[in-house]
Amino acid sequence: MGGHDTFGRRAFVVGTGAAMLAGGAVSPAAAGVVEGPLPDFHPALKAELNFPLAWGTSPVRDFRTWRRKARAVVEEHLLVPGQDGTPYAPQHSAVSQGDGFTRELVTLSLTHHERVRAALLTPDGPGPFPAVLLLHDHGAKFDIGKEKLVRPWYDDTRLGSAQAWADKYFSGRFVGDELARRGYVVLCADALGWGDRGPVTYDQQQALASNFFNLGSSLAGLMAREDARAAGFLAQLKRVDAGRIAALGFSMGAYRAWQTAALTDHIAATASVCWMTGLKEMMVPGNNTLRGQSSYHMLHPGLPRFLDFPDVASIAAPRPMLFFNGGLDPLFPADGVRVAYDKLRAVWHSRHAEERLHLKTWPDLGHVFVDRMQDEVFSWLDTVL
Repeated sequence: MGGHDTFGRRAFVVGTGAAMLAGGAVSPAAAGVVEGPLPDFHPALKAELNFPLAWGTSPVRDFRTWRRKARAVVEEHLLVPGQDGTPYAPQHSAVSQGDGFTRELVTLSLTHHERVRAALLTPDGPGPFPAVLLLHDHGAKFDIGKEKLVRPWYDDTRLGSAQAWADKYFSGRFVGDELARRGYVVLCADALGWGDRGPVTYDQQQALASNFFNLGSSLAGLMAREDARAAGFLAQLKRVDAGRIAALGFSMGAYRAWQTAALTDHIAATASVCWMTGLKEMMVPGNNTLRGQSSYHMLHPGLPRFLDFPDVASIAAPRPMLFFNGGLDPLFPADGVRVAYDKLRAVWHSRHAEERLHLKTWPDLGHVFVDRMQDEVFSWLDTVL
């Protein structure tokens, strides 16, 4: 039996023995799927989520011990084994001169399954330099990945697409090039499905994730492991000061940034723009996450039984972290951002490190990383690194 939901889409009621009420309405007891693709008992499921391993809720009172336990729980739910000792075996392309920096492509093994091509930018000068692991967004745009953040000097056919993306979200800038000009080594690789490793189509994402699960693995877990390995690669480069490596990303890249900081101590500072919220506050009718598809890149089954998003990010405390959100961002409701910021603030306060946590909502901005936001992030990185 079907009807239309509040968003105008065709909604099907599942279950057996549906009882009809006056006017043809279906008894609430018989309804199975409501408010878009949510089970009708989703409030009960949300009420059961109390994140018992969060710092301050967990019975563990020693912070270092809590960090080890919380990280172990996250790693368990990635479904992708860690401690990958596969040699990176980097192969570097010819070096090209940029504006105050050199640029090259490097192909390396982030896992033992596949070789990945990344853009590597190095400032002019003797070094060693601070470095930034730059993590690209999702955006349902798969023909470019690393090219969203680093000008593709090696591929004229991708340049137009990349420039249009930069114009839409980054005030026309290529964030990686800006960082390299400021004196940072920059590494930016494609996640599976983007750029050289795609393109996947929007409608293929859920099947791709399902196939990973059927193979005893995880699409989101693979991305997490690869990002942590990329940080390790940066740390072993002679041109890099291993104690001054930051992770930086926008949108899905912001999620990847704080997740990487939670998984590896190679990250000394993190800047996440437009991806932080409380899980319960995000799981509301109309939110993009409920559509499936793109959300599978950030979905670790079972992890919410233990930790919320800000709880995972807090594993990186008390290292410096910056979180920006847009007040007009439709993907992250204000109450979810507020809940997450409060949780983060409490953790850094408990470590007597409030000055290392920079939380900000830009009231007039949506889901973007425009030039004034970039300038503030760059200045913050200069300070903390």
